[in-house]
Amino acid sequence: GRYNQLTVVKLTDFGIFLDGGKFGNILLPKRYVTEDMKLGSRLNLFIHLDSDDSMIATTLTPKAQVGECAYLQVKDVNQAGAFLDWGLAKDLLVPYGEQQQPMQLGQSYVVCLYLDSYTGRITASSRLNRHLEERATGFKVQQSVDLLICGKSKMGYKAVINHTHLGLIFRDEAFKPLQYGERVSGFIKHIRPDK
Repeated sequence: GRYNQLTVVKLTDFGIFLDGGKFGNILLPKRYVTEDMKLGSRLNLFIHLDSDDSMIATTLTPKAQVGECAYLQVKDVNQAGAFLDWGLAKDLLVPYGEQQQPMQLGQSYVVCLYLDSYTGRITASSRLNRHLEERATGFKVQQSVDLLICGKSKMGYKAVINHTHLGLIFRDEAFKPLQYGERVSGFIKHIRPDK
């Protein structure tokens, strides 16, 4: 679910194998292999599970990694949940239990990516309060932050801060109308005494 620096250890007709340390060798399928990838080359690749739940590498760029939040569109809905387009061949599952509201085909939602502790698969959730911190740990007043607008309230706009925390932008302190799923830069203005 993250990018890793891996070394090429074996060349085959169907791809190359990379040293995955304690996870063993990890395949980079032939369709992603380029001529400059040789034995001993160090490559920065994204690691995920294929449809057989085997670790596999890719040169494709996902729209988010595990531990990050993104605004993603629903490509399919079935008995398992909603499947989101995150830039890879295998779509990203949001189980029904991790949907803040029932997801609709074609709509986009702000989700957080995590590793499911039961299946070991990369999964997403629109129940952001389950996966993000609401207490301001590690932030300082006037600190520059990246924001992802994830909702509205009577007081203003709810935002994901630096992929890790939930916060609030007061309506009168947003200098323009903000849209759900929009990414903007901001600054920490105030941290309440209770964090």
